Amino acid sequence: MTRMLIMGPPGSGKGTQAARIADKLGIVAISTGDIFRYNVKEMTELGKEAKVFIDNGDFVPDDVTNRMVADRLTHSDAERGFLLDGYPRTAGQVKALDAMLAESGQELAVVVELTVPDEELVTRLLHRAEVEGRADDTAEVIQHRLDLYHEETAAVIESYADRGIVTRVDGTGQIDDVTERLLQAVYSVRERTGSIPAVSTVDAGDAES
Repeated sequence: MTRMLIMGPPGSGKGTQAARIADKLGIVAISTGDIFRYNVKEMTELGKEAKVFIDNGDFVPDDVTNRMVADRLTHSDAERGFLLDGYPRTAGQVKALDAMLAESGQELAVVVELTVPDEELVTRLLHRAEVEGRADDTAEVIQHRLDLYHEETAAVIESYADRGIVTRVDGTGQIDDVTERLLQAVYSVRERTGSIPAVSTVDAGDAES
């Protein structure tokens, strides 16, 4: 049974890969964005709380986010394992997730970080902005978003790296190639949990060997 987390900056293709990997492993992909949208649309109590912050242009507090994720993990489709996408994003959320899983004697087995050079990410996101008509998505704005991502996730990656369950995967190239690298990384970490280096790296060369 695989319980895992996928991380990656804006433009890395994380959402696409999360769906593919979850399908290959026979587990459910759980996106924080999907959880928010579901709760707000259904006007659940948590959704009503979150909507107040969203409507004011504020970030949804960790407390509300944590409770939404905790509720989602109780659904029957998560019993066979899950792939979290977009959570946890902060050190506080890491502690909250640990507590959620510990209640049922569970823990994360694998944390995959999808890496793409910032220069390529900016190019990808500028192209997407042009296609989707996002005039406000300038190179400067996009770089600021990437800087925030790196700052925000550094502590998260470090905390999981200390447990020896982090693997970094090259996210450049064809979608199918990236998927194959990710699968290799997941299998490798799962097989070697407890004896792998704090952070391993899978790049195009490794995937071909």
